[in-house]
Amino acid sequence: TYTYFFFVLQVLFEHEGVFIHSSPDESEGQDLISGFLRIIDKVWVLSVALFLARGQPDFCLFDCVKDSSSVVEWTQSSEDNPHRPIDHQLSYETEWDMINAVSFRRKVHAHGDGKQLWAFSFNVCDLRSITVKCEGWSYITFRLKDGTALPAIHFHQGGSTAFLDSLRKSVQINESPDDESVLIVSTYSKTFSQSFENLLDDTNYGFVQKFKKDPYTTTLGGFSKVTNYLFDAFRAPELECHQRPAEEVADLLGELIPGLEINQQEEPGFEVITRLDLGPRPEVQRRGPVTMEEWAKYQDSEGRITNVPHLKDLILKGGLCHALRREAWKFLLCYFPWNSTHEERKLLQKRKTDEYFRMKLQWKSVSEEQERRNSRLRDYRSLIEKDVNRTDRNNKFYEGLDNPGLILLHDILMTYCMYDFDLGYVQGMSDLLSPILFVMENEVDAFWCFVSFMDEVHENFEEQMQGMKTQLIQLSTLLRLLDLAFWNYLEAQDSGYLYFCFRWLLIRFKRELHFQDVLRLWEVLWTRLPCQNFHLLVCCAILDSEKQKIMDRKYGFNEILKHINELSMKLDIEEILSKSEAICMQIKNCKVCPKLDCKYWETTHNGSLQDV
Repeated sequence: TYTYFFFVLQVLFEHEGVFIHSSPDESEGQDLISGFLRIIDKVWVLSVALFLARGQPDFCLFDCVKDSSSVVEWTQSSEDNPHRPIDHQLSYETEWDMINAVSFRRKVHAHGDGKQLWAFSFNVCDLRSITVKCEGWSYITFRLKDGTALPAIHFHQGGSTAFLDSLRKSVQINESPDDESVLIVSTYSKTFSQSFENLLDDTNYGFVQKFKKDPYTTTLGGFSKVTNYLFDAFRAPELECHQRPAEEVADLLGELIPGLEINQQEEPGFEVITRLDLGPRPEVQRRGPVTMEEWAKYQDSEGRITNVPHLKDLILKGGLCHALRREAWKFLLCYFPWNSTHEERKLLQKRKTDEYFRMKLQWKSVSEEQERRNSRLRDYRSLIEKDVNRTDRNNKFYEGLDNPGLILLHDILMTYCMYDFDLGYVQGMSDLLSPILFVMENEVDAFWCFVSFMDEVHENFEEQMQGMKTQLIQLSTLLRLLDLAFWNYLEAQDSGYLYFCFRWLLIRFKRELHFQDVLRLWEVLWTRLPCQNFHLLVCCAILDSEKQKIMDRKYGFNEILKHINELSMKLDIEEILSKSEAICMQIKNCKVCPKLDCKYWETTHNGSLQDV
């Protein structure tokens, strides 16, 4: 085990005499580069690294970084010291360019001896398949999920089998049914799973026990399990009083969402603001919902919506009357273009109807024998059937046995699995579909509106949970800006990561509000006003209303979690929306407001808040 910049590194596999060919013509000796192949376990992120033994005139560094915790490295050592210690070799990491998406870039880089090096690296979570050639000098080619094929590595001295055996300890590898030389890699991490199962053995932690007893959630793999675990944990009406110490629970949650780090240190090049006067918070008046008559005034003779910004502002201020939602939501969710005519929308619906039923036929026509051989489809169906039967059953649209609404809910979710088979179905998605289907009362329209909504929140349900990590970090940053004293209090209670807001963000407050209030909140959020991620300010508004009680009563980690959970169905949506907009205006009006991450906060030259 090695310690490097606070990261614990463990070499799981190392093999010398692994070669790569730097050009397609493998016969040219000068293009044959020798090196070391390593699998490195870096905290919770597995890395594969190949360290080459001699310098080459053309250096390529392929860096593959999704976030600071997802790094796999393959680095070259110098010719005169091929056995350079690993901590020295890994020092290249400090010079990598951090990028958000999986990508590869070439850049000139030299070692201390002035010789240029050759290296590549990747995260095993980004690995899609491995091609293995065993005849002659065996070699392996890695292909990543984005389609990138890395240079083949040649095992001139053997060792390919040992490498694959070692890799199997960390990820699931299955032979492709179409080509026996291709191995399909599942992102499900065995190491993570074993650690997670160990957590389930802790009888003192009520949340984990609840998860363990729910066989539905345990059928999901990888980080989807974590999503469901946290999602389902907050569903309990009360928390058990005999729990682990708060600091242990906080550490546990930190392990469950790898890569979630909120930088609390002063960094060069950034202004550190310890106290910021945002100025007075303005009063915001809400108005009544947009009526059918008002909506009609914004349509021309052919049905095009005019003055869309002003109309969206009215929806922000008061929402929509229920009779208008079925039509207006299609525009807000980008199913209908704002500038489309009546005739264009009819043609669009016809085309989308045909497309929907073609996808629906795909899963409807699967025989029992075929489904037995398709474990993913079988698992998706099982999860959907279980989740549908417990979604909004107190709503008349879904109550009772053999309810048509439940059948539609099931069919739409199954069809979505055909639309996005990689994501498939993850717990919580039925909660996002239910209000849309309730409003649309039409299978096809509900499906395409749901698709648009899922496009917006897709990252929340992905295995890496990048969307959830990003939002929790952004929310913590916003709260620190708005109320440093409260943020410091939460941090002192091991709650600075705001894990108690996980369900709020995952399904957009669906289980915190009464059903009709959910409809109001969502249509406001879909205007993308007054800022792109307005839901983060909604979180801040709720916390602002509860902070005094939390601080006065000196709530600790467990009490904060319990208190936030018990807010469900007790929130006033109009008050929350009013305060959220007021907070947004307060920040916008602040002359010395620090510039936050451009992904969620941008200020134009006139000071208007464009994105949060």
